[in-house]
Amino acid sequence: MDFTKKVPFFNLKTVAVFGATSLTILGLNGCIPQTPVAIVEPSVPTVATQVNTKPESTTVKNLISAYNGESNANIMYLAFAQKADGEGYKEVGSLFRAAARAEAIHRDNHAKVIQAMGGTPKNNIATPIVNSTAENLTQAIKGESYERDTMYPDFIKEAKQSGNQAAVQTFNYALEAETGHAKLYTTAKNNLASWKQANRPLYVCPVSGYTTLEANSKNCSQPFEKSI
Repeated sequence: MDFTKKVPFFNLKTVAVFGATSLTILGLNGCIPQTPVAIVEPSVPTVATQVNTKPESTTVKNLISAYNGESNANIMYLAFAQKADGEGYKEVGSLFRAAARAEAIHRDNHAKVIQAMGGTPKNNIATPIVNSTAENLTQAIKGESYERDTMYPDFIKEAKQSGNQAAVQTFNYALEAETGHAKLYTTAKNNLASWKQANRPLYVCPVSGYTTLEANSKNCSQPFEKSI
């Protein structure tokens, strides 16, 4: 999620690009295209070679912005999940926790690409503003929609122009997941009563962050993680 447009801190996502070998570098071959100062625990395999790219390139700046946004989204959604639980919306709480996990995966994927390009992942964690569950869903929808419609498409376009396939892939994974999050949040907001009664688990692809209510989805080659 981008905290640059999502709400105060939603404007924090911006990222970078590699070369033709980037897909191998990233090692994100599992899904279909698909606090403070967070410790990077890459969900992507260790990079064997460094790409000689200037840290200040537009792609790196975009990656760092996206890394920052995803770091904050992770923390914000966990706070939203706690609020939903307190208001009795267990399934909404599960959704926020699943999304928080997905944002952590995006954060770590972005971090690995940044490091492979010679840059340093940086974030500025903001204290999330928590309102009612309905209001939190509205806020989340705005943030995810911005990432889906503007931020990640722009980042992907720039990364492609720079020929950085690793950046393109990590951005595509995030774009696919954020698109799904926007749909799930919208469904939850429009059906709060039924979501309060239900208690279905959600599933997250550990490679791309793709989030779904169906564990048998074909959008991930690895076993899904269950969020309850």
